Parts: sequence; C-alpha cells; structure tokens
Amino acid sequence: MTTMLADLKHLQGNSVRARVQRFGGNLAGMIMPNIAAFIAWGLITALFIPTGWLPNAKLALLVSPMITYLLPILIGYTGGRLVHGQRGAVVGAIATVGVVVGTDVPMFLGAMIIGPLTAFLLKLVDAYLVPRIRTGFEMLVNNFSAGILGGAMALGGLLGVGPVVQWLTRIAGNGVHSLVNSGVLPLVSIIVEPAKVLFLNNAINHGVLSPLAVAESSKAGKSILFMIETNPGPGLGILTAYLLFGPRTLRPTVPGAMIIHFLGGIHEIYFPYVLMKPRLILAAIAGGAAGVGTAVITKAGLVATPSPGSIFAYFAVTPKGGYFGVIAAIVVAFGVAFVVGAALLGFGRAAAAEPEAAAASAEVPPSAAEIVPGQRISRLVVACDAGMGSSVMLASQMRKRLEPYGVTVEHKSVNEIPMDAQLVLTHADLASRARGRVPDAVVVEFQSFMGDPAFDRVEAMVRDGAEVRA
Repeated sequence: MTTMLADLKHLQGNSVRARVQRFGGNLAGMIMPNIAAFIAWGLITALFIPTGWLPNAKLALLVSPMITYLLPILIGYTGGRLVHGQRGAVVGAIATVGVVVGTDVPMFLGAMIIGPLTAFLLKLVDAYLVPRIRTGFEMLVNNFSAGILGGAMALGGLLGVGPVVQWLTRIAGNGVHSLVNSGVLPLVSIIVEPAKVLFLNNAINHGVLSPLAVAESSKAGKSILFMIETNPGPGLGILTAYLLFGPRTLRPTVPGAMIIHFLGGIHEIYFPYVLMKPRLILAAIAGGAAGVGTAVITKAGLVATPSPGSIFAYFAVTPKGGYFGVIAAIVVAFGVAFVVGAALLGFGRAAAAEPEAAAASAEVPPSAAEIVPGQRISRLVVACDAGMGSSVMLASQMRKRLEPYGVTVEHKSVNEIPMDAQLVLTHADLASRARGRVPDAVVVEFQSFMGDPAFDRVEAMVRDGAEVRA
C-alpha cells in the first residue's frame, strides 16, 4: 500500500480543472439533494397559479411560502450539513432564516453562502471548545454555542448578507433580461456546452442558472434559464450522429446511451463521446445555441428545473400553453447538433479507418488498473459529480455483475467518497478528485459509461480475489 500511495502522489486532485469541479460540486451538492422539493414547488406552481392548468387561489397559497422559506432553508440546512454534519445543518438553517426575512427575491444564493459559512464557523468554535468542556457540561455548552452562533449569523444575514445578495440578484437578473432583449442569450452556449462535458453541468445548472431562473419564474411564471443547460436536444443529436457515422466499434453502445440520455435524463452518458472526439464540442455549442435561440424567439420557458433533464421532466414543468416553444427548442437543438456532428464525423467516411483508434480510446488508461494477487475486494464505490445521476445508473449495473461475489456496491458524490473506501470506480475526468479525496483507496478510471473494458477488469479482480495497483 505504501508503494501504491507513492505512485498516486502526482495524481492528487489539485489541478485547476479539479478545483473548479470541486467548487462546482459543492454548489450543486447543496441543491441536488433537495431537487424533489424544487419539483414539488414547480408542479404546484404549474397547476394552481392563475395561469396554471387548474387555477385555484387557495392551493396557490403554497407557492410563495415554499419558494421564499422552504427551499432556501433546505439549501442552507444541506450546505451546513456538508460542512459540519447535523450541528452544521441546524445552524445553517437558523442563519438562512435571517437572509430570507425582509427580501422580495428567493434567497437561494444567500442560503448557499450563509449556510456553509455558519457551519464552518461552528466547526472552528467546536474545535476550540470541545477539548476544554468540563465533564457534565457538554450538552449545555454545545447547545448554547450553536444557538448563540446561529442567532448571531441570522442577524448578520438579515442586516448584511440578505441585502447584498438581493442587490446582486437584481443586477444578474437585469443582465439576463438584457441578453434576452438584445438577442445574444444563445451565445452563453459557448461557455455552457464545453463546461458541461467537463462534468460541470450540475454546477452550472444548480449553482448558477437555477437560482436566477427561480427568481424570474416566481414573477413571470416561467424562465428560459431553466432550459439553457438542461436541453436534451444537443446530446441526442450528437449521439445520433455517432450512431450513423461514428467509429463502428462504438456504434453498438449508442442506442442504450440515447435512451438513458433522452428518456432517463442522465446527460453525463454522452460526455465521453464528445471527449473521445473533442471537435464535436462544436456540435454541442451549435445545437445549444440553436435551442436557446429558438426558445427566445418562441418566448419559451419552464416553471422549474427539469431534473433529471429527461423529456418527461421537461413536459412535467412546462407551463400551460408553452409546449410548442419547448418542443421546438429541443427539436431544433437536436437537428443542428446532428447535422454539425455528422459533418465533423465526415458522414462516416473515416469510420472504417478508425476501429483501432476508437478501441484504444475506450481502454483503461495505463494508470488505471493492474491485477495482482492480494486482498479480496468486498466493497465498490461508484462516484460521479453529484452522486445522484450517472453513478446511480452505473452502480446498478455493477451491482448486478458483482452480486454473485457478495460485493457491496454503493454510489456517492466524488466529494463524499467514504474515507475507508477500498475500491473506487469513476470517470477519468473525475479521477484526480477521487484520488485527492481518498488517497488510500484504489481508483479505477473508465472512459465510457457503456461497455467500458474497465468494468470487465473490476469484475475480474473481484472474481479472482485480487486487488488493484494504480
């Protein structure tokens, strides 16, 4: 194990991309566990507001309290829990109440700031006080320290953080409206689409766009910002181009990826296909921009975040009378991404000459795994950026494969991999973060979510009672 750790030192997660992914993962980590609450609010809004499917003044009374209090407090609670467990969650929720009181915009950004900050301060306080507490006074000191700090931060949120975040939110909202009115909003795809395939999709959507979109939706009843990152059209277009014109060795994996992407809403499934042919990022940008442009022209928007980005989720949060614009944005994005992707793939002319290259691109990198005799593997952790999408899908696959060997398979966010993890399976673009999180574990990288040789390698290790040396 000492030799293995020495081999891993140069692979710790300290690259610029790993740091950006980690920061974005922390933002998304406050939103993703609460997506069900966002969906509940979105459905109630779509159904019962005056312009909804079933207008009802009494039931619509739920809309404002949920967006004003429930959702920000859940975010602050979750952010605090990520930093300092249950005690951090409680003080994070207390402090979040301070930022939501007295403001007229949803305080998602304020909650994402003050929740983790308060928990971090309590962590420092606990580190100082706990060793100095006399026996029998633990509960008294712990409760009062958390209560005093939480109350003080709530006052600070009310007087300081809340007004500042409200001002910033209004500036950002005005900027978005300016982009829409000037017709240049589609240009954001130049930033969003490349960032997505680097596994920053959750950070962009849930950390940046969704807070602004919810603020707009609460006033206008819908927001185009919900559609910028989540549109399944570009990914479906690229996968279709791969199916018809991509390397022949990869084509059998594409139909399953298309179903998982478009119907299941797990967009990470198509990222490796773009990374294997980086020029296809131009197809993603073109498709994304075309979809956003179509949404601008048709004045389309959604009432809440479609998470996961499935076509079914899209339809569930489409406002009454808004289906034409939403469907048009998806269809146009698909068509443009397909045409551009097919052209970049040479309409299949180069496919016959690429089987070796395509196969090589799907192999496990040299640093990923070597089977050597050793300790029996009893636990596998499958990690993705948020721990709720691609890792769930892949964990289900690996669980079926490893069940006969009695191996426990679990899925986690790459930021929450257990410190005692024995073996971690993650995408190559997240591997450095995984190694930085659990330097004592063996991290196996894969390139494709469908049929990657690394999955067979892991099964062979388990079957043979072997362990991996990275």
